[in-house]
Amino acid sequence: MLNNIQYILLPVDFSELLNNSVLMEAEINSLDEKVQQLAQLCQRLRKDNSQLRQQLATARDENQRLSQKISTVTSRVEALIEKIPEDAQ
Repeated sequence: MLNNIQYILLPVDFSELLNNSVLMEAEINSLDEKVQQLAQLCQRLRKDNSQLRQQLATARDENQRLSQKISTVTSRVEALIEKIPEDAQ
């Protein structure tokens, strides 16, 4: 059976293989660097997002506090206006 198998020998250009290997290595290194940069960007964006969420929560609390204060002042002013005699208006 071994006699029936024919082996096809292809010319091997080792310099081309080496060149392709070097190119692939460079491409892999470039992709690795890009992935690392993307991971760093992702971490920074998560941190920024967390800080922005905290700032938003603080701003909402302040907004609610000021709205309550305005409501209280409005009620007091309305009560004072009601106490003013009709002929003074």
